[in-house]
Amino acid sequence: MKTKTLIIEDNENNMYLTSFLLENSGHEVYQAYDGQAGVVLAKEIIPDLILLDIQLPKMNGYDVARELRRDRSLSAIPIVAITSYAMPGDREKALEAGCNGYIKKPINPDTFLVKIESYLGKDATENNPAGR
Repeated sequence: MKTKTLIIEDNENNMYLTSFLLENSGHEVYQAYDGQAGVVLAKEIIPDLILLDIQLPKMNGYDVARELRRDRSLSAIPIVAITSYAMPGDREKALEAGCNGYIKKPINPDTFLVKIESYLGKDATENNPAGR
């Protein structure tokens, strides 16, 4: 069974890259381009994993994470902040908002899947025997 992954990201290039990597690894990818749409879609599909940009239109990633954590059906889903916010304290701020992890942009395609799968308790080769 494919892992349902929701990506909440407003940058088309970042959305394309993360979607491409995840789809090639066997994930079923859902996309939202702003915070409000991401919250609505998460409640609709109940994903296995949420990848969350912090700097989003309509509702920032911190508020999105807080809103998702308030919903009992979404409260246990891993949320990973993927952001260019890399100043001291930004990681802690994301974790305090309810994220389980934090990955700095630009992402490294060679290590991205291993990091993502670790939040699901999986090996990156589990969905794709070729390891990609």
